[in-house]
Amino acid sequence: MTLIRTLLAAVATSLGLVGAAASQPVKVGVIFPLSGGAGPQGQMLVKSIQTMAALINESGGVLGRPITIESRDDESTPAVGVSRANELISAGVSVIIEGWNSPVTLAMQPVISRAGVLDITAISKADPILSGEGNPLAVRLNSSNSQDGAVIASYIANRAKAKRVAFLTQNDAYGNGAQASIEAELKKLNHAYEKVSEEKFPFTQADFRIAITNVRAANPDVVVAINASEGLGMPALIRQARQARLPGQLIAAVGTMAPSVISVAGEAANGVVGADIYFPDVEPFASNPVNKRFVAKMQEMQKHTPDKFMALGAAALQVWAMAANELKTLDREAIAKRIRGGSFKNTILGDMSFGPNGQLASRHYVFTIQGQKMVVESK
Repeated sequence: MTLIRTLLAAVATSLGLVGAAASQPVKVGVIFPLSGGAGPQGQMLVKSIQTMAALINESGGVLGRPITIESRDDESTPAVGVSRANELISAGVSVIIEGWNSPVTLAMQPVISRAGVLDITAISKADPILSGEGNPLAVRLNSSNSQDGAVIASYIANRAKAKRVAFLTQNDAYGNGAQASIEAELKKLNHAYEKVSEEKFPFTQADFRIAITNVRAANPDVVVAINASEGLGMPALIRQARQARLPGQLIAAVGTMAPSVISVAGEAANGVVGADIYFPDVEPFASNPVNKRFVAKMQEMQKHTPDKFMALGAAALQVWAMAANELKTLDREAIAKRIRGGSFKNTILGDMSFGPNGQLASRHYVFTIQGQKMVVESK
């Protein structure tokens, strides 16, 4: 009898441990710039992911366990990003959602991959992110430089019919890649043009007066502004361009004209042309019940309407959770294989499909800023 009681006690203890483990939260790591020029956008990205976590938890969580978000500030610096990634790996996260600056993402990828943690890039655009070198199981939700380049090149060639093109370009993997993609797509279109000016600047720059003076002297038909510093650099560039009466149509690179940019740039933003892949109140998103629930939850929890970046961050968590629950596992490789080349229905972005390389297929919408609001062209 003593032996039986001992065995029963051991079984009960074992079951108790299993039950306790099953109820433990699933840790999700998040790495974005939370300070500096991109800090405000990074902070809202974290809040959008926290909002999606709340929605997922209301529906039962992941594998019956609640999600908790562990966030870190990469300070828009590759070395800091690597350090923060190591912190989250040590904390035992099941997935890391990262990426505002391409150089930071490219530095973090091999570190996260070697640790056996799934790495999902939400925003960073550089094409090498999906090359497989840093992360053979890479997944990215934001549109790529190549996809974006085709949209901007088409506008330059077919709408603006511009012959004299100038570039104001952030001098890093993102900016240089974006410009190269636009120029490559213009070549594919057999569009004859002259690159009359090209000015490069670091991500942290906020004074563009000399660069704008040089571009102005070239008398361009269009000026393409490629600047991912939405809290500081892009609004400053737009204001200074207007103050200098920069000639030609100012075209913002895809995804760089967030509502926050327009708010800071003010009336100077009017007339800027851009393109993007998500708008909370434009079809097909406005009538999507999943998106409507997310927008309402963002307004409830964060007192904020989500922009494209917030939607992509939230969608990254949503797709990961959907794959984990469908497969009934947190295994990195299994989830990555389900996402890469796979499709998901009923997400905040509608029906989502990923290419075999992990790139989300995106549809772009061209808009013009009028009255400090995005006016999207009908398709």
